[in-house]
Amino acid sequence: MTPPERTEHLTLPGVLTAGQAAETVAAILAAQRESGAIPWFRGHHLDPWDHTEAAMALDAAGEHDAAARAYEWLARHQNADGSWYAAYHDGDADRPTDRARESNFCAYVAVGVWHHFLTTGDEAFLDRMWPVVRGAVEFVLALQRPGGQIGWKREEDGTPVADALLTGSSSIHHALRCALAVAEHREEPQPDWELATGALAHAVAHHPERFLDKSRYSMDWYYPVLGGAVTGPAAKERIESRWDDFVVPGLGVRCVVPNPWVTGGESCELALTLWAMGESDRAVDILRSIGHLRAEGGLYWTGYVFEGDRAVWPEELTTWTAGSLLLAVAALGGDEATAAVFGGEDLPRGLTPDCC
Repeated sequence: MTPPERTEHLTLPGVLTAGQAAETVAAILAAQRESGAIPWFRGHHLDPWDHTEAAMALDAAGEHDAAARAYEWLARHQNADGSWYAAYHDGDADRPTDRARESNFCAYVAVGVWHHFLTTGDEAFLDRMWPVVRGAVEFVLALQRPGGQIGWKREEDGTPVADALLTGSSSIHHALRCALAVAEHREEPQPDWELATGALAHAVAHHPERFLDKSRYSMDWYYPVLGGAVTGPAAKERIESRWDDFVVPGLGVRCVVPNPWVTGGESCELALTLWAMGESDRAVDILRSIGHLRAEGGLYWTGYVFEGDRAVWPEELTTWTAGSLLLAVAALGGDEATAAVFGGEDLPRGLTPDCC
């Protein structure tokens, strides 16, 4: 188990003690397979986005070797077109259970790779992972639409799905900025990526009609801010506009309205969003409100139904929920790499398009 003295930087009053943080890190490590794969939990599937989120949490906790093994899993099992499948049974690369290739899932490797490099300073790692990042970005950008938004996925037979998701495209915007940071560090400019990033940011910030209407979901509310496409007063206005719709005081953040269901992942991501906006006090309040989701052993329940037959639901303890909490605590605690990746001040912004 990770000793508590290694997780003292992951303490936050009312949220985590050093001992609790160490327990959570140990639980993620216990779920990781020898191959480096990090499934949702043992016996469940792995998806590339949540696998990367858990790996980033391990880096934030100082478990760099385990995080590197997670990225090596991605490098070994990347498809020839730069993608990964949407799901693999228990992280077994030979047992994909969903052969669609989702743009958001594939892009996120760039966030994790940049975070690992900022955490470790490992140039050799960045050299090994650069072709992986480049291939993933090229796969994703092949799905970009003329309006800047990114198509959702390619089906198993390769058919592109042109419909775009606001949350997914917002996350891709974040990933493209991290990919550009990798490229800049390597002194390998990518002007096409810069143009694509700027066009995507413009679409996310100014053209909601270019995306499927998923406004019932809290992720569509905060992700344009978390992904860095909406900033400043516009970010503040966006968050305030639906705060009462999604935030349940003392319990966390709804996944979808009007359902009486709060979820740990959305709560932690909103906390990260608030921190990035400079509202650390509200971020801490959100994290404290989901203490009821912490389970024995250090992981967190996915969510809780708070009306009617009140209950934890679904009955699953996921590595990515725990990972998102550790990353939020790391950012609030001043972890430099996590703050740089999610704060975004030093990440490249892309080129603003000439037209609307």
